[in-house]
Amino acid sequence: MSWQLDKAHSSINFSVRHMMISTVRGRFEEFDGTFDLNETNPTQSKIEVVIQTASINTKEAQRDAHLKSPDFFDVEKYPVIMFKSKRIEQLDKQHARLAGNLTIKGITKEVVLDVEYAGQAKSPWGTINAGFTAQTKINRKDWDLTWNVALETGGVLVSDEVTISIELEIIKQAEAAPELEPVLA
Repeated sequence: MSWQLDKAHSSINFSVRHMMISTVRGRFEEFDGTFDLNETNPTQSKIEVVIQTASINTKEAQRDAHLKSPDFFDVEKYPVIMFKSKRIEQLDKQHARLAGNLTIKGITKEVVLDVEYAGQAKSPWGTINAGFTAQTKINRKDWDLTWNVALETGGVLVSDEVTISIELEIIKQAEAAPELEPVLA
């Protein structure tokens, strides 16, 4: 069954340690995806997400410009980040592990997200919506995001570990009626 992303109620966020003493948070403002959910056997579901790299937003224009540069995401050369599911391990009715290929800067590595299913609800507009949260941690160096500065007091300006947190709300799409064969007289 096909589901559509509810962009107004979804977010892709990240956080990283800054100077070893604080956490900087950011998000990607523009992304879309295809969600083919198998409600009777969730392990057979397929998910693909495309993120517009230039939509990065940390609420600091100078930092965002640096993140868009070749030092980090190189958005001119690599305009999208992609995720494509490979397998789903259902742990219980609300929890699963979603493994998939994450491509950043043309480098594809497998990541595993811990997913929580929040359930379904019928909206006031008659749609059926489902909610999910997902989290993982990655090492940014695995995707050639290696820029850094050593600190005089020890440590580095930007940690290698990045936490990714996702909130998704998706809307069930009506199934297309089967096409009827024309009747010949």
